[in-house]
Amino acid sequence: MADTLLQQDRSQTRAEPELVRFTAPDGLSLAARVWHPASHGNGAVPLVCLAGLSRNWRDFSDIAAFLASQGRKVVAFDYRGRGDSAHDPDWHNYAIPIEGHDIDAGLVALQLDRFAVLGTSRGGLHAMAMAHRYGRHRMSAVVLNDVGPRIELKAILRIAATLGKGMRHGSYEDLAIRLRSQSQDQFPVLDTDGWTRLARQMARPDAGGVVLDYDPALALTLAALDDATPWPDQWPLFEALTDRPVLALRGSRSDLLSQETLTQMTSRHPQMQTMIIDGEGHAPLLWDKPSQTRIAEFLAEFADF
Repeated sequence: MADTLLQQDRSQTRAEPELVRFTAPDGLSLAARVWHPASHGNGAVPLVCLAGLSRNWRDFSDIAAFLASQGRKVVAFDYRGRGDSAHDPDWHNYAIPIEGHDIDAGLVALQLDRFAVLGTSRGGLHAMAMAHRYGRHRMSAVVLNDVGPRIELKAILRIAATLGKGMRHGSYEDLAIRLRSQSQDQFPVLDTDGWTRLARQMARPDAGGVVLDYDPALALTLAALDDATPWPDQWPLFEALTDRPVLALRGSRSDLLSQETLTQMTSRHPQMQTMIIDGEGHAPLLWDKPSQTRIAEFLAEFADF
């Protein structure tokens, strides 16, 4: 089974986006994936994609391919310890400030002088922090995928309960069964093929079958959380985005971004648009044409000025 998976992985390499490696400020090897546009010269601003806590570039394969087909370059960074980036021997470095320095290094390495950002979950927190480092002339627009300045602690505790556990499985199908048992309430419309598709995004082949594509030491960053853990006030981070257009997506079943928080975000941001993705929780998968089309239209109208 493992040999078959590895063979399939190699056979798909030609269809994958370009792998680009660069170096973090502290010397760690990091990686990004680049989808090159089907056409050039249309002035489209590149889109930088930033994933969730334990996720990787494959989460953006569908939306990136769609946007590239329309002439937009798309770059997805893998944080340290995730995807194609090296694991850090010190798990304390799996922190947003250090990851922020890594993102900045990647922007320089890929010569992205002007860009928009699509941030899913943790990636959206990075996008808010980046607004303090990059003015609108650099970071022209932002898409927040199911994240805001207030995060519901119950969702973080749910994620923490499974993070770093059950890393290895005999096949993608085996992993899909586990994912379904954990997250059926978040994605009730996914069928067996859908769960297997999600498993392929989250894991990669290894000698024993498949393994979730992140350093299990990442779990240590959430190990001290409990019901009484105070969450920091992140509204000042969000307010730095009010000088540029924002599209906020929310899964209708999300337990991380509440409708109340989304409403408050809209009241505080004069240029914010919203989209609710029915039947999906945290975080919307961006596989569907309506969300892909909405993101493409938003970027064409507001990012490419």
